[in-house]
Amino acid sequence: MSHIIDRRKNDKGKSTGNRQKFLKRVESQIKKAIPDIISQESITDSKSGGSVKVPVRGLDEPNLRHDPRSGKKYIVKPGNDRFNEGDRVPKPKEGGGKGRGRGKGSNSPEVTEDDFTVVLSREEFLKYFFDDLALPNMVKKLMDSTENFEMRRAGYTKDSVPSRLNIKTSYQQSLGRRLALKGVFDKKLQALEEQLAGIKKPAERAALEVEIEKVRRQATTIPFFEDIDLRYNNFERVPIPVTSAVMFCIMDVSASMGMHEKDVAKRFFTLLYIFLTRQYKNVELVFIRHHTEAKEVSEEEFFNSRESGGTVVAPSLKLMDKIRRERYDETWNVYCCQASDGDVWSKQDAMECKNLLQETILPEIQYMAYIEISNRERESDLWQAYRRISNDDEFSIRHVYEVFEIWPVFQGLFQKRKDMVES
Repeated sequence: MSHIIDRRKNDKGKSTGNRQKFLKRVESQIKKAIPDIISQESITDSKSGGSVKVPVRGLDEPNLRHDPRSGKKYIVKPGNDRFNEGDRVPKPKEGGGKGRGRGKGSNSPEVTEDDFTVVLSREEFLKYFFDDLALPNMVKKLMDSTENFEMRRAGYTKDSVPSRLNIKTSYQQSLGRRLALKGVFDKKLQALEEQLAGIKKPAERAALEVEIEKVRRQATTIPFFEDIDLRYNNFERVPIPVTSAVMFCIMDVSASMGMHEKDVAKRFFTLLYIFLTRQYKNVELVFIRHHTEAKEVSEEEFFNSRESGGTVVAPSLKLMDKIRRERYDETWNVYCCQASDGDVWSKQDAMECKNLLQETILPEIQYMAYIEISNRERESDLWQAYRRISNDDEFSIRHVYEVFEIWPVFQGLFQKRKDMVES
């Protein structure tokens, strides 16, 4: 059995294998730190990597040592120039072992612990964020307008590039050829030796012995590999189904959405954007902002524009449905995330939103999530309307107000399900 040892160097000069072992040891601390990372101002920096602080205690490795309380031990520490083996060294008095720190002591009983900063690459950083998450109800659909192929194994070929050489199969071919040739030479040698036994004339025996020696040399010089033995892995291009999805991001930017509410909404959508662009290749994002009017905007305007106004939600859902019907046919997986504080102009607007979802939008899409950013005890009109039709399989609604609540809610919305199977 062969073993492959990865001796590639990373940025810090340590082997990749050692780094993976280290990250495995501190994996639980990194995952615990994720909510704190979401709370930081620079959440968008996670696209290029980042750093996580873990307790030094989490870096300890188990080891074996002698119990200092049992047995007699005579030890002289390395570098000691004052004591010899057998000298009695007095124990320090109580209160000894004072540190050399310059600061004043504290009578606080709280035990603190130093932190160790782990610098993660972009891929490592995003791995701990999104490895357990996935878009719900994703279905593979073949798009007639898109040609997508992948290379699949298709047996062996005798001509190809060296990188595709199949060593095992080539060795089997070589072994078979050498056994076959050796069998031919053995039979020929046996026949010559039997013939030699019946010949008594010296001249004929000498000629036959020369022939036998020639056959023996030929039997020992069979080449280990010939071109005819080489087998290469063969690949062929085959069409595959294309799994494509579109995510509609709808954000309320009305005057009732204060700076805090808008910040929470932007953090949620930023996390959603990073998740989709990291996990999926064929995902499009459509950004919609609304107050009294709804309009499709660019990514830059969606996250940075300061426009605000009154609150009417239904136009944003109508615009989403219009874009879906015009651009995306039944071969697309359609998703939607909506963030609002729940304040609507009237109950009539809330009921219109409910009817739009129930009758028009939800039957045509895979999944929708509504995030209400509010700390009020009283349920908003929009929340009450949505609650009548919500279910975790197709339409989920969640409350978020504090920044630290974003990650648990996001994780709950997009957690991989055990029964999730792509069909």
